[in-house]
Order: sequence, then C-alpha cells, then structure tokens
Amino acid sequence: MSLTLDFLLPPPPASYKADQESAVHAGLTASADRLLEPVGPGFFAYARRKRHNRTFSEDERHQAEEKASQIVEEEKVDFEYEDVDLTTVNTDPTNWKSQDNYAVLGLTNLRYKAKEEQIKKAHRRMVLLHHPDKKADKNDDAFFKCIAKAYDTLMNPVTRRQYDSVDFGMIGVDEDVPTAKTPGNFYKLWAPVFEREARFSNKQPMPMLGDENSTKEEVETFYDSWYNIDSWRTFEWLDKEGAEGADNRDDKRYQEKKNRAQRAQLKKEDNVRLRKLIDICLSVDPRIAQFRAEDKKRRNAKKDAKAAADKAAAEEAARKAEEERVAREKAEAESKAAAASAKKDKESLKKAVKKEKKTIKALFNGNNFGLPAGTQASPAEVEKQLVAMDAVIVKNKMIEDLEKLRKDLEQGVKDGKFADVFASYVEAAK
Repeated sequence: MSLTLDFLLPPPPASYKADQESAVHAGLTASADRLLEPVGPGFFAYARRKRHNRTFSEDERHQAEEKASQIVEEEKVDFEYEDVDLTTVNTDPTNWKSQDNYAVLGLTNLRYKAKEEQIKKAHRRMVLLHHPDKKADKNDDAFFKCIAKAYDTLMNPVTRRQYDSVDFGMIGVDEDVPTAKTPGNFYKLWAPVFEREARFSNKQPMPMLGDENSTKEEVETFYDSWYNIDSWRTFEWLDKEGAEGADNRDDKRYQEKKNRAQRAQLKKEDNVRLRKLIDICLSVDPRIAQFRAEDKKRRNAKKDAKAAADKAAAEEAARKAEEERVAREKAEAESKAAAASAKKDKESLKKAVKKEKKTIKALFNGNNFGLPAGTQASPAEVEKQLVAMDAVIVKNKMIEDLEKLRKDLEQGVKDGKFADVFASYVEAAK
C-alpha cells in the first residue's frame, strides 16, 4: 500500500546523522490490502471543498457567512413584540403567584399559544429593556425578578400547565361567552369560545363548531366529544401554602388535604360551567333545529303521504261533486229553457193556428159562405155551410193543413173558384 502526501515532511533535527545505527524495536509484518473509508468532519470539509472547488480560506469564509446568516434567521421574530405598560402588570416579585406571566413578557396576544422559541425571544427582549444595569438605581431589580419568574414558570412544562389552567389574563375572555339571547351570527359568536376551551382537553385535536354546511354526523361528533371532554385542568396554581414558618408535618398534611379539596371543588365547578356553556350552545344551534325537523319529516313520511292521499281523494271527490252540481244545474237550466221555449213555441203555434183559423173564416165569410157567387143563401143554408166549415177546420186542425187550406182558398178567390175549392175540402172532411 502506498500513500501520497500533498505536503512536505519537516526537516530532520540537527543531531540526526544518516549513518547512525538504528534501533529495531519490532519486526515488520507482511503487507496487506485494506479498504479505507473516510469519515468525520474532516472528510465532510474535504468533500465540500472539492465539490465547490474552494481553498481552505475560501471555505472557512463561506462557512462563517453561512453561520452568521443562520444566527440572523434565528433572531427573526415570527410575532409582533408588544410594549409592556408597567402600570398594568405586576412589579412586585412577592406577588408572583397572581401576576399575569404572559403580560409581563409581552405575550398577551399569544398567551397559551406562545411557542417556546417565542417565549425565549420575548424574555430576551424584556431582559435587554429592563436589566438593572440599564437603570440609574442598579438595586431596583423588582420587575426584573418578575420577568425571571414569568420566564421560569412558562419554560417549565409542569408549571406552565398549572398556570395555563387558571391563566389570570384569560379570565375576562373566558367569562365573555354568549348567552341564549345574545344577538349576532351563531358561528362567529360561539366558535372562539370552543377554540379557547379546547386547550384544556387531554384529547387533541378537539372537534370545532363548524358552520352551516356541517353534516349531522359532524355536529353529533362535536357535541358528543365536548360533553365527554377529558379536561387536564387541576387548579394546582391556586394551592395555598402552609402557615409561614411552620415545619410541622401534620400542618403540612392538613394544608395539602385542604388544597386537594379545593382543587376538587374548582374542578367540579368548572365541569358545571363547561356543561352549561355546551347546553346553551346546543339550545341555540340552528343546525339542531334543522336536523330535528328533517328527522320528524322522515318519521312522519308515511303519515304525511296518507294525509296527502286522503286530501287528494277529498279534493277529487269535491271536484267531481262540483262538476256534477254544475252539470245538474246546467241540465236544469237547459230543461227550463227548453220548457220555456216549448211553451213559447206552443203559444206561438196556438196563435198561428188561431190566426190561420181567423183568416180562413174571414175568407169563408167574405166569399158567400162557400156558396157559388150570386147565390142568395137562406139562413138554413148559411148554418149548413158554417157547420161544414167547422168540420173542415177540425179535419185540418194542424198548422200545416190550415196554412194549405188558407192558401188554397186564397187561390180559389183569385181564380173565382172559391166555392169549388171549399166544396172539395168539405167532401174530404166527410
């Protein structure tokens, strides 16, 4: 195996003599082939230089610039810094248990949503702004201690969970919940409430309120999950400490017992509060009324169909009865009209018959009672002729016959043969 070095070996010391005897400490073993695999930071640096064709100095400068850019990137703020008004936050380190830790660090907008990096950045800023060295009175470190306590509380997962359980800065927000009579859009009013309450659930994520397009299954899952929520709130932050200066074990146990009882009572009250909140939301949820109406409609589908069929049958029967009534009234009206018309025709016919008879008798009387012209008729002959005329009229009592008789007699008058025409009718009447 041969090894090529890319640098010169240092010169031998001045005392070295090329011809001096060398001491053999061990024998040489036979040569063998070995696979060498480069590893470690040195290899990666070498590979990086070869890949980018850089010298040692160029690579060191590039690495320094990259590290500086990473530091700048880390210092970028992914949230908006808040100005802290010292008149509105706790500045007494002895009241640390009741202070608003998020407000002290300028994280009131984020609160329980604040990430660890954001807490660190906010703390770093507050330290730079309020370090005692920056004050005229370097012994004035009260607020600085409050900052340190807030940071320690929020950076410890256990104490932060205890504090978030009773976050004093959220009390006003948590109490600002809608009622059954609060006007406004249901979803805009109630969605933020459940978003805040969801942080207390051991099961994450909790289903949110949704909107008017949520399905029945989604709404039922939402209320089922919230009615069975497993809350991690323990209210340990509100524990009262033992009597000051008391080292008695019994006193401490007694105080711990009281603290446990207080936590249980607060937990019970919180469960009642949350259930009441869910009950109110459920009572005013417009989707529930819609789902109930749809369910009722489906349950009563057969009943509604039967009622609709009965109504349709009743309407059809009423329609037919109305049609029959109208037809009956129409028939009665037509019958009355026909009767009236028949009566009128009968009257007209009667008048026409009477008129024809009158005309025929007038012709008969005006033409010597049907005797030949120039004949002087005796009363007996006139009477005989009148009887014959009555017989002719009785024989020809129909209007058509009377009209024909009249026309024939009129023609006979014109032809001077009235007596002959009359005699022919008298003969036919026998």
